[in-house]
Parts: sequence; C-alpha cells; structure tokens
Amino acid sequence: MIDLHTHTLFSDGALIPSELVRRACTAGYKAIALTDHMDMSNVDFIVPRIVEAAGELSEYSALTVIPGAEITHVPLKIIGKLVDRARRLGARIVVVHGETIAEPVIPGTNRAGIEAGADILSHPGLISIEDAALAAKEGVALEITSRKGHSLSNGHVAKTAMSAGATMVVNTDSHAPEDLISREHAAVILRAAGIPEEGIETIFANSQKLVDRAGRS
Repeated sequence: MIDLHTHTLFSDGALIPSELVRRACTAGYKAIALTDHMDMSNVDFIVPRIVEAAGELSEYSALTVIPGAEITHVPLKIIGKLVDRARRLGARIVVVHGETIAEPVIPGTNRAGIEAGADILSHPGLISIEDAALAAKEGVALEITSRKGHSLSNGHVAKTAMSAGATMVVNTDSHAPEDLISREHAAVILRAAGIPEEGIETIFANSQKLVDRAGRS
C-alpha cells in the first residue's frame, strides 16, 4: 500500500510520526506521506519537524517516508502561497484539503488547489467536470478516500475524474492506527467507487509515480 495522505499528533492525528510509520510498516505499507493539517499559523513549525522525522524514519524503516503537508480550510487567495511555502520548507507531497461534503470547506477551494499546483486534491466532494479537466491539464491527482464521511462522494469523484481524464490516487486520510488499510482493501474501495478492474492498477501506479517524483525533488 502507498498512502499519501495521513496525519500525526502535529495536527489532529493520534500518533507521533514514529508510531504511525511503525504501524504502517507492520501493515505492509511500501510508502507513506505525513501530511498534517496546516495554515499560515503552523506551516513553518510543522514542516521542518516532519522533514527531520521522515528522513530519520526512512533510513531506519522498511518503507519510504515522505514529508508532506495538507493545506486546510484557508482563504482561497492564500492557498497558492502556502503550497509554495510548504515546498520551500521541504514538503515533497503537498495536498490541498478539497471541498468534501462532510465539512464546510470554502467554495472554490477545489479550483484554487488545482491552480496552486498541489500534488493531490484530497476528497474533492462534488467536484465539477471543469475543475476535473483542469486537474487533468495541470497534473493534479484527485483522491479516492477510505475516510469516513469524505468517502461519501467517492463515486462522483471517480466518475467525474474518468470523464475528464484526470489522474486519481487512493489514500486513507488516516488519523488513527485503525484507519490504515491494506492494498487489498484499497482495491475494494476503488471498485466500490466504480473504478473498472483495469483501472485499479493504474491508480496504484499513479501513487508510485508521485513517490518517485517526491524522491527526485
């Protein structure tokens, strides 16, 4: 399993990075990104610490640990600036918290996250075909999620992404150890979202490409 959207105690997760990585390792993970919630108040504090932890943990663990960030619930005009700042600080996977139907995300966040060039737009809710087409053009991956609440719109996201030719990835948005899933479970989630069998391996390959790109950055 490659999981590019998870949270630690640095935001609202239950575990410190070391324990999250250890549990992911025992669950058979190949790679994990630590992408805590951030805005202008904490990005400078969290990213350097996640970068340090990810470097040490990658060296001494059997999986790749990628430092990241999830830009969350911020005003639209700040999203691009925060994506850039997180990257300058060392985040190699930058997620923008999309317009999930489970939270009052600011309308227009999906478009702003795509225009900012995020790596992943997480749980983008009822994303429009126009925004999905822009994501396809800009190379921004749309997330299919196993996270309760956010996953309610997986079917819409998958259908719209396939119509627009947008890249998809599957992540857990883990906040606690029980949120981690196996690759087999991820495949079930993709099937339930309406992904045809021949598209499942493509989605797993999309995650691997992001891991490879993060390693080159």
